[in-house]
Amino acid sequence: MAGAIGWEKAIKSGRVWGAFLLCLLLVPWSQAHAGAKRLRLGYFPNITHGQALYARATGELEKMVGVPIEWIPFNAGPSVIEALFADALDAAFIGPSPTINGYIKSKGEKFVIVAGASSGGAGLVVRKDSGIGGEKDFHGKVIATPQLGNTQDLAARAWFAAKGYRLNETGGTVSLVPLSNPDQLTMFKKKQIDGAWTIEPWLSRLELEGGGRLFLDEKSLWPEGRYVTTHLVVHRKFLAENEDLVKKLLTAHVELTQRMNADKAATARLLNGQLKKDTGKELEGEVISRALSRVEFTWDPIAPSLVKLAEIAHRIKFLRPSPRLDGIYALKPLNAVLRQKNLPEVSDGVR
Repeated sequence: MAGAIGWEKAIKSGRVWGAFLLCLLLVPWSQAHAGAKRLRLGYFPNITHGQALYARATGELEKMVGVPIEWIPFNAGPSVIEALFADALDAAFIGPSPTINGYIKSKGEKFVIVAGASSGGAGLVVRKDSGIGGEKDFHGKVIATPQLGNTQDLAARAWFAAKGYRLNETGGTVSLVPLSNPDQLTMFKKKQIDGAWTIEPWLSRLELEGGGRLFLDEKSLWPEGRYVTTHLVVHRKFLAENEDLVKKLLTAHVELTQRMNADKAATARLLNGQLKKDTGKELEGEVISRALSRVEFTWDPIAPSLVKLAEIAHRIKFLRPSPRLDGIYALKPLNAVLRQKNLPEVSDGVR
């Protein structure tokens, strides 16, 4: 995590920009990336980025793609988007909200979605002594989300609006506060917040360590309980100039996902071991087991859920212009891999 924080600070302070611009002057993009000798891959040390954790733990990805992997951990989606904009990443695991924002901000020029990675694992946990028994009990309550405008923050805003609540920031009675997941757990235990709309493994930690109650599993809000939690995106130019490498990456992504789903006990051990390396702390066995029971690992991008999320962001005025997502998916390489494996192809769902 220290590496991720340092990287974020470097980006924000501008220290990486000078070096990057100098590289641009000295080495043309096509020369630097034709026949790439490495893959710079971003991810979060979260359960919903499970394929990245699994690949790091096993070392299988390097063997399968045939080039060294430079793993770059991050704490938040906007930082991943900044790194993609700075051409400092080749690919990344990332959530839907920053994906939408980044795609619109770059006018579709910087990256595309090449696969899904996970579905589910988000929801609302409340303190058992908060006085929240039903949907009508949130007046005067303080609910945390991981970050202003992130995927869970948008889901919370949309849900409260649908239930007829106005937020404190607009003169209403419900307060939404952005808090990092570790801070959510601390303030939850101290009774300084009444609940949190967040993602695994923090849902399970709030329940088991904080004594909370799962009030709402976000699966209940989506058709068949499926919605995208994490994508795999690739820089457009990297994809254009390294199609074979990206196809190897997607082949590995599918095969590792199959292995993870086939042996959940082994997956839990490997993910937990990698989380300890990345964050300095492993999860309790019951926490990771419960978290994994709520997360589906998949290569399907579940495209309709991304379109709906973009519409939600526009409706609650986080996206002012009507979002246009034409071209956000590049699924031909993935579908080629799926055909070779006699697996069903996936749809981009965007017309």
